[in-house]
Amino acid sequence: MRLFGSLYDLALRWAGHAKAPWYLAGLSFTESSFFPIPPDVMLMPMSLAKPNQAMYFAWIATLFSTLGGILGYLIGMWLLDGVMPLIQSAGYLTKYEQIVAFFEHYGVWVVFVAGFSPLPYKMFTIAAGATGMALLPFIMASLVGRGARFFLVAWLMRWGGVRYEAHIRRWVEWIGWGVVALLAVYLVVR
Repeated sequence: MRLFGSLYDLALRWAGHAKAPWYLAGLSFTESSFFPIPPDVMLMPMSLAKPNQAMYFAWIATLFSTLGGILGYLIGMWLLDGVMPLIQSAGYLTKYEQIVAFFEHYGVWVVFVAGFSPLPYKMFTIAAGATGMALLPFIMASLVGRGARFFLVAWLMRWGGVRYEAHIRRWVEWIGWGVVALLAVYLVVR
């Protein structure tokens, strides 16, 4: 069944839309505090569709992801009791407790690593506010970590995306179904 090729083509069409930078900003903002889909799913096709604007798109993702991270920080600081049932019902309580322990041991470095990695950044922004991390170091680590990630993605798409686009298109079904299979295994094993 061909599903991911059509989704890939749709993502490329949306990436070329005049309002795509606004959608990227909104996705970057919401993902850092509560939404589950990472900005990379828009940043990659946007950078592929318009390679000369890839670094501009990375700036948008970085800035709005950091602003969304501040919202996550404030949620953790002021609304943790209200959000905790959602964290528990999503099965993230143990992960949240591990993140809090990481903050106690590693401090602001955890924000930098989480910002760069594919870890659920929103959990780290909420935990940063809940543990009372100083706001300015949190913002700086978010800017550097998220910026490093998004600029790397944009640069890779600008550098090799057009060259490898035919390969991506050829393997997109396998990649897509592979991700679905990994997600299913994760959900069963978890």
